[in-house]
Amino acid sequence: MATQQVALGDRPAWKALQAHFEQVGKKHLRELFAEDPSRGERYTAETGGIFLDYSKNRVTDETLKLLVQLAEESGLREKIEAMFTGEKINITENRAVLHVALRAPKSESIVLDGEDVVPAVHAVLDKMSGFADRVRSGEWKGHTGKRIKNIVNIGIGGSDLGPVMAYEALKHYSQRDLTFRFVSNVDGTDFAEAVQDLSADETLFLVASKTFTTLETMTNAHSAREWSLASLKDDAAVAKHFVAISTNAKEVSKFGIDTENMFGFWDWVGGRYSMDSAIGLSTMLAIGPKHFREMLAGFHEIDVHFRTTPFEKNLPALLGLLTVWYTDFFDAQTVAILPYEQYLKRFPAYLQQLTMESNGKHVTLDGQHVATETGPVYWGEPGTNGQHSFYQLIHQGTRLIPCDFIGFYKTLNSLGRHHDMLMANVFAQAEALAFGKTAEQVKAEGTPDWLVPHRVFEGNRPSNTILADHLTPEVLGKLVALYEHAVFTQGVIWNIDSFDQWGVELGKVLATRILGELESAGKPDGSHDSSTNSLIERYRKNK
Repeated sequence: MATQQVALGDRPAWKALQAHFEQVGKKHLRELFAEDPSRGERYTAETGGIFLDYSKNRVTDETLKLLVQLAEESGLREKIEAMFTGEKINITENRAVLHVALRAPKSESIVLDGEDVVPAVHAVLDKMSGFADRVRSGEWKGHTGKRIKNIVNIGIGGSDLGPVMAYEALKHYSQRDLTFRFVSNVDGTDFAEAVQDLSADETLFLVASKTFTTLETMTNAHSAREWSLASLKDDAAVAKHFVAISTNAKEVSKFGIDTENMFGFWDWVGGRYSMDSAIGLSTMLAIGPKHFREMLAGFHEIDVHFRTTPFEKNLPALLGLLTVWYTDFFDAQTVAILPYEQYLKRFPAYLQQLTMESNGKHVTLDGQHVATETGPVYWGEPGTNGQHSFYQLIHQGTRLIPCDFIGFYKTLNSLGRHHDMLMANVFAQAEALAFGKTAEQVKAEGTPDWLVPHRVFEGNRPSNTILADHLTPEVLGKLVALYEHAVFTQGVIWNIDSFDQWGVELGKVLATRILGELESAGKPDGSHDSSTNSLIERYRKNK
């Protein structure tokens, strides 16, 4: 696939946006709403029950027109098609980017290198479904004949963040007589605490590593094997208490796992885009195959929307373009993700990897240093907890932090006034951020003059509000796909490869080398810088 030839700064829409920013950049949202009282109804978009209000953004009709023009000049529509049709748009690894195939219906065809990949996707889904049904029903027995009660997912990165987020998000739908734990950190405490109260004869481990060689994952997997066998006393027990999410049959078999219980995926699935592949096996075990497929249907509905809807009403495209607007014109360096739904407590952490591993890049597709900022920091916590933590900085600090509020019309756990109170805070926080409180308003409340400056809220802090009926597997799929494609939109505008992650590699290589120095009996060779050499020596003396 040809890379974008016209540099971002040379695109007519970019130049027009620069001039436009000089006119509107300092306009207050109070002024924008006064000039256009209907913007709260007009600046909205909706699809599949996901409603987006983006009226509290520092934009005008002209801004939106120019952002859409920028998307068109950047080839966003063509690149969407390239992704959906299996072109190898991950150019540094010469790979297709086909997470959209993971949720394509059986009736669809997506051809890669002359082969339709959809039948293989559904074959794995069917295999996962059969396995999940056996475990959930108790048909699958452990080595001693007991049913499985505990499931421990061992992975890292996308093999952990997606599954743990989905488990927490969909806990309402989970089978409650099964206990789920997630181990990712190579810190032994993570594993030790995960199995502290579990019995080996009732525990099933899911080991998620495509190559079955990932250092952190396999270190934890071998510790799990030792822990299991210390109780079960028979190597044959491994086959009843471990399954693999991998493509390396040789290593899986060597570990002692029956390759019949190996669930594969493909190199066109990036780790951070893999929660709807076999990596989601723990999710399917928790919520069942039916709900898992409902989640896939939600993903697919947003995929179709992103691929076919004009950018003016395209939810992921709008979110992506607004992020570019704030990152590159307002110098906003972060985006806050604020779900007002306790089940989504891990959603911001999941989005951190999705967004920052994708667009944390400093070179363009043709290897040139980028001319603009890319990849803002995504972070957040569920409301209302965050209001008593970091909202102070968002409201009255010196940094501009665009916010995404996520809320639901209905709660899964009705308890008195709780949900109305929760949603009142969503609307109030977005309103307060946008309009603030002037010195005159503060004085009118009888505030002493010396205290007035401390109680002024400047406002003009932008936010999106995303609403849906209630949190279901289908809605979770839609929310994840919404952000996946918003990230893709940003990457296309910045002309970067959103699907590689070379920044992860250097630390891994150095850690492997240093590990040998920490464990060796002989003196380290001292070939690092003076700081690293000194730290290695200090650790060796004190460990």
